[in-house]
Amino acid sequence: MHALELLLNRTSQPRLQEPAPAGEILENIMQAALRAPDHAALTPWRFVVCQGLGLNRLGEILEQAAIASDMSEKDIERAPQLPLRAPMVIVAIAKYQDNPKVPWVEQVASTACAVHSMQMAALAQGFNGIWRTGSYAQNDEVKKAFALQEQDEIVGFLYLGTPQAEALPRKPKSSADYFEFWNE
Repeated sequence: MHALELLLNRTSQPRLQEPAPAGEILENIMQAALRAPDHAALTPWRFVVCQGLGLNRLGEILEQAAIASDMSEKDIERAPQLPLRAPMVIVAIAKYQDNPKVPWVEQVASTACAVHSMQMAALAQGFNGIWRTGSYAQNDEVKKAFALQEQDEIVGFLYLGTPQAEALPRKPKSSADYFEFWNE
């Protein structure tokens, strides 16, 4: 798939099934993350790849977070099932490093670029996924389970696998609604 075609036609795919990316394909996805823009070469990232029993472990973390957060019984019952919506979930973490030239927001943005690169690399190789956040990404119990420091962030959960169906095409947006030109 050509890079421009990939970027202009990107869609998220929430309905995923086995197989998950593996071998050289998964290595390409991981290498794409490591090429994200990274001011001062801080590599302010940490990625946790959850598959198989790892998905259950992630589900247990979400369930414990739901209980600790006094969520509804329905949310508590649903929590351990959330990671099972795909055969692989990559937890993307921005590991903040104090640097006078690279503020916190830039390090989080760098991690977000890495997530986008991983999804694009998956799509380019015949897989797809969806980048999810939600309340669990900001939950203190989840952050504690991943041993995060106060300024670290879970940027998202990248669900990856084989699409169950072809993604529906998106209606093109007008760039004029979002871009302005200062030519003078």
